Amino acid sequence: MKHVIVGILAVMMAALWAPMAPAVETSGSASVDILSQYVWRGQQLSDEVVIQPSVGISYGGFGANLWANYDTDTKEHNETDLTLSFSNSVDKLSYDAGYIYYALDSSGDDGSGNDTQEFYLTLWYDVILSPSITVYYDFDEGDGAFIVAAIGHSFELPHKLSLDLGASASYNADNLVMGTDENGDEFSDFYNGTLSASLAIPITDAISVTPVIAYSFPLSNDSEDVLEGIAEAVTGDRDADVVYGGVNISLSF
Repeated sequence: MKHVIVGILAVMMAALWAPMAPAVETSGSASVDILSQYVWRGQQLSDEVVIQPSVGISYGGFGANLWANYDTDTKEHNETDLTLSFSNSVDKLSYDAGYIYYALDSSGDDGSGNDTQEFYLTLWYDVILSPSITVYYDFDEGDGAFIVAAIGHSFELPHKLSLDLGASASYNADNLVMGTDENGDEFSDFYNGTLSASLAIPITDAISVTPVIAYSFPLSNDSEDVLEGIAEAVTGDRDADVVYGGVNISLSF
């Protein structure tokens, strides 16, 4: 609880460093992802279809989101994440700062799978390909950082459809949650790359359906060993490369 309070205070303090818009808007959203696998930062965390509901609310630049994962193979709800955030923009530069609590229902004998917490900061610039960089700092179980650089582009199609293409590359900086090297030590090295495509299909002004497909692959020998080990333990197949996809159904209000 002490860490949760610290996270909330950190997000509130970030708000004091940037001016709020004159008109404060309140909005909400609810969504569900139905995916062939649960893949997080290249780690294959399920062998079968997962269902991931999410609900969020924002007030001005402040936001709160609750996300969960249900594994249809084990028939278990095994993760709930709480995110508190603040976002703002100055000209073409935007940022999003926040706190994430990962509540995991099971843990391994080695301590893996324990609840953990992160602060994060995302910066992105409104130019072609919308380049962004996100730094996650795990101050709990991981005691290290994870960095993601990404680009993407959205193509407007007829009938208000939108095709979104994206690519990202990540780097692990001594974050134990992301695994250890062959000596059992934390490591700093490139981690995984991801290519993705999605097609947003508006059903009404408030409801949309978005099919998505993604491909994740390791970027270093250290990460390949980790991702292969996780894949073998969860799916029985020692393959760090994974193609996964599904559909997102979202409601905004």
